[in-house]
Amino acid sequence: MAKKGQKFMEYDNDFREKVVLDYLNSNLGYKKIAEKYFIESWKTVETWVRKCKAIGTTDNQKVKNLEINYQKRYEILKKYLAFLKKEREKN
Repeated sequence: MAKKGQKFMEYDNDFREKVVLDYLNSNLGYKKIAEKYFIESWKTVETWVRKCKAIGTTDNQKVKNLEINYQKRYEILKKYLAFLKKEREKN
């Protein structure tokens, strides 16, 4: 859990992709890859690999755009369902 005022390391997307590719192309585990690239937590590497497998990228900006896209779709579906409910009540 993050502590109040804690500073987090920021890694650029090229570095993240390099780490993920190294993990995927080697037999090393998350902990060994984290040690190799001087990353404090192996969970960071695990998160990058999971994101890359799920959506094909580790780029945080693309992930945020996907989340916004899903939120917009959700709002549209809510409005559509409300419309359908009103139409059913009319009939």
